[in-house]
Amino acid sequence: MTDTELWIRRFHPADEAATRLLCLPHAGGSASYFLATAKALAPEVDVLAVQYPGRQDRWREPGLTSVHEIADQLAAALPPLLDRPVTIFGHSLGATIGFEVARRLGLRGVVPTALFASGRRAPHRRKVERVHLRDDAGLIAEVRALAGTDDALLDDEDVVRMVLPAIRSDYTAAETYEYRPGPRLDCPIVALIGDCDRRVTVDEAQAWEEHTGGGFELVVHPGGHFYLNDKMPDVLRRIRTHTRALNPAPPGGAAFAHAVQPG
Repeated sequence: MTDTELWIRRFHPADEAATRLLCLPHAGGSASYFLATAKALAPEVDVLAVQYPGRQDRWREPGLTSVHEIADQLAAALPPLLDRPVTIFGHSLGATIGFEVARRLGLRGVVPTALFASGRRAPHRRKVERVHLRDDAGLIAEVRALAGTDDALLDDEDVVRMVLPAIRSDYTAAETYEYRPGPRLDCPIVALIGDCDRRVTVDEAQAWEEHTGGGFELVVHPGGHFYLNDKMPDVLRRIRTHTRALNPAPPGGAAFAHAVQPG
């Protein structure tokens, strides 16, 4: 497999779509979390679901414990898919990785049309978190508390044994992430959170505004950390409205990266 095939799943390829949506899952999550998203947006948007190492069809690979390393490898795998405008959506850990990928693309002259940062505090707002240091039972207890995974799966010892390494590596990456100061993104940032999310406050989400020169919006939905499970249709409507407002260059055109100018 090429690096691109290793990192990206296109569950409903939309080869004629004018734009692509890069979707990055939460800690412990996998590309299949965005299976319904790909179906809902096709054929209008080509959804690129990211598969981190250590899970599903990449379960034989060790998980990566550094956001910067994940972003480096993912950004290096994306060039074959940068023939048209790309919007980035990331939830929780995925939002931080999405931010770092956007920075790396920017260094190559590729400006995403927007970064949708869901369920995550702004990169520079650091917290001391030690969930990744807990024993297995403590780690699973945290996953249960966030209510993003079916309890029936977490009650299955074989499933837990299979997914624990990936969950631990993801939590390590999220909790040891260190923001490196640099230029603001040129693309807009839309921060989305649940109003009962105990992992991110409105103030911490509002602070994403400090990382863009291209416009900012904060959207607060009812719900907790996984408000997405109930509000994904609303989020997808917002993303679809954004992509429809674009006026991209023809696929393959060199000017696509600047289809959305800083506001």
